[in-house]
Amino acid sequence: MSVALENPTAEENLSLGSSSPTLSSLQQKPGPKSLSLSSLLPAYLSGSESRIIYNFADSSSDDVASPSSPANGTPASVKESPAPSSPGSPYVERSNPMGAGNAQTVSSKDPKAAAQAATDMKNVVRRKLTGYVGFANLPNQWHRKSVRKGFNFNVMVVGESGLGKSTLVNTLFNTSLYPPKERTGPSHDIIPKTVSIQSISADIEENGVRLRLTVVDTPGFGDFVNNDDSWRPIVENIEQRYDAYLEAENKVNRTNIVDNRIHACVYFIQPTGHSLKPLDIEVMRRLHTKVNLIPVIAKADTLTDEEISLFKQRILADIQHHSIQIFEGPRYELDDEETIAENQEIMSKVPFAVVGANAEVTTADGRKVRGRSYPWGVIEVDNEEHCDFVKLRQMLIRTHMEELKEHTNNWLYENYRSDKLTQMGVAQDPSVFKEVNPAVKQEEERALHEQKLAKMEAEMKMVFQQKVAEKESKLKQSEDELYARHREMKDQLERQRQELEEKKARLETGRPIEEKGKRKGFSLR
Repeated sequence: MSVALENPTAEENLSLGSSSPTLSSLQQKPGPKSLSLSSLLPAYLSGSESRIIYNFADSSSDDVASPSSPANGTPASVKESPAPSSPGSPYVERSNPMGAGNAQTVSSKDPKAAAQAATDMKNVVRRKLTGYVGFANLPNQWHRKSVRKGFNFNVMVVGESGLGKSTLVNTLFNTSLYPPKERTGPSHDIIPKTVSIQSISADIEENGVRLRLTVVDTPGFGDFVNNDDSWRPIVENIEQRYDAYLEAENKVNRTNIVDNRIHACVYFIQPTGHSLKPLDIEVMRRLHTKVNLIPVIAKADTLTDEEISLFKQRILADIQHHSIQIFEGPRYELDDEETIAENQEIMSKVPFAVVGANAEVTTADGRKVRGRSYPWGVIEVDNEEHCDFVKLRQMLIRTHMEELKEHTNNWLYENYRSDKLTQMGVAQDPSVFKEVNPAVKQEEERALHEQKLAKMEAEMKMVFQQKVAEKESKLKQSEDELYARHREMKDQLERQRQELEEKKARLETGRPIEEKGKRKGFSLR
């Protein structure tokens, strides 16, 4: 039996037990003769590295349970292995019949499922299955669906002209997305006046897996004497893609939403050997909250190893000083030591010192390699001792492509979406998705009712006090008016009394009260 693996980063272990047949006898038995990585569990879909173990044993083997009735195709019973299926282990093991008493055991590691399993470990009641159920085939269902639907990946390259952006993209995906440019004389060169955005899409296929790749280029960036606001067209293009996706989400029919969001931004740094330029710092500050930023040192073959090491330290110091966030691979609690070491090794190479080349050259020992030939020797693109191209490809494509897409969707896009909706006046009630406990809800309603009653009581007291104060003020005013009238009447009575007393005194003395003029006419006297 032959095993064809297209992913060199995967780990394959072919173990033959003591009771296993020989390879020649296996080839004589009916069953599949060749397996490829694309037909196995799609662990690469989540960006994690797969560990595939093939155990071929006869019906008497104790490691794999043989099917009860191979003739009618009854599935083999599941037997948990102590190592990968132990509690807290991120491995999921499944055995399938392969005919003639053979079984295929596939063990894959899903970091997200492992993290979720670790979180819910205490609340899960474990039960051992007594027979084959079938949900172990869910990864195969997802694999078939994903392969049939295909994948898409959108990457943006930002950097000055002449840093090898097109060459590096062609080298990364091993295809000719950008044809060679025709060299013209200096008089025919047209210098652009503004930064333009150009995108090119291509459908590429590898082992039956289709990928729709979209590369967004920024010609004209950094090519002017005055580069003020040269980052604005780039940011506007990213935001326009977010707005288009948000508008598609708000439509009634959301069955076919095309994801045109930028999943990764490869920023090319000019190999000066000193530090980041102010333009680089400003552009990365504008981009790091909107895209997954991956800095690379372009044309690293122009620097020595010591210069590259010192240049990386200065770049990282500038990035840390200006609080620029670059993409880092996710870390999970249940990652094995191999995965942790691999991620640490990848992140230790940031910013990646890369060299791009599509042509094959011949080395001194006669090997055909992709690289560049110089008088002093040959620099190999795929040699980790010469440049960091392999690590960049490993993070960008082989191990973290799905993580880049998930981080874009779950973090960067969600932040932009929340800010956009907040600016539009759309607010989310935090109690919409809150779990409701009847007792707690009743207690909250009772407290709210008591608070409402207390507020009403305070308002009623305030109104009562205001009315009492107004009534007291009116009564006091009436009292003052009555008191003034009483005093006036008293004064009037006092004056009348005095007048009467004067009249009385005059009458008693016999004097007339007043002497009038003599009466005219006759008198009775």
